[in-house]
Amino acid sequence: MNTQSGKIIDIYRFPSPNPNVELNVVTYLSNGLKVKGLLAEPKTSGPIDGFLYLRGGIKNVGKVRPARIAQFAAEGFVVFAPYYRGNQGGEGNEDFAGEDRQDAYAAFLLLKSLPRISQIHVFGFSRGGVMALLTAIEFPEAASVVTWGGVSDMSLTYSERNDLRRMMKRVIGGTPEKYPDRYHERTPLYQLEHLIAPILIIHGVNDHNVSVEHAYRLERRLKALNKPVECWYFDDFTHYFPPAINRKVVEDLTKWMKSQIKR
Repeated sequence: MNTQSGKIIDIYRFPSPNPNVELNVVTYLSNGLKVKGLLAEPKTSGPIDGFLYLRGGIKNVGKVRPARIAQFAAEGFVVFAPYYRGNQGGEGNEDFAGEDRQDAYAAFLLLKSLPRISQIHVFGFSRGGVMALLTAIEFPEAASVVTWGGVSDMSLTYSERNDLRRMMKRVIGGTPEKYPDRYHERTPLYQLEHLIAPILIIHGVNDHNVSVEHAYRLERRLKALNKPVECWYFDDFTHYFPPAINRKVVEDLTKWMKSQIKR
């Protein structure tokens, strides 16, 4: 990783949906590329935990939503959500948990550089689940990891999502059958022995975007390795939870994060 990764080179104010949360669009360095992201800080003083929010999707699908980032900041975190390379004016090209994982790593370093931050939690939604796990493996000092509706196996995603196959073949360079190593390296299941942080898995059992099998595979592998893991499965929900339930889960998961002590 480039020694300048995580360095902030530009920052400007962004309208916030919450009067108690300040939002800024940040341009930062990721292995020499100028990448953008959204930084949310509650208007409080003193030490505070960092929260790395890793979105799902690719390009304009699954974009970072300011209201969502402010929602997590309002729970008492400094939140940073990278847009990933090639998006919203950033340099480079997003490649679905390939080289763009460096954007997540650099974002972790960015949070680490902020003077208020005491410890950093990592959160991934959907495809961001892979990014979150890879980031926590890269940074053993991560305090906790939450994967919500998260991908854990890229080959399984290719198998399940006919609508994503063309994109995955283009971005990754082929199919899992032809290039198994390229899918393997994007699949954190095979690297979990290096994970230290405790993990919370949240998944809707009726999820058709990212099947609950991703969560089950992750849970089984973590337990086989005797890693600390907690699972919240919701039998009645899909990839997206009803608003009231969503708010309650956000409250509960942030309480869970705050209960974790950095090792």
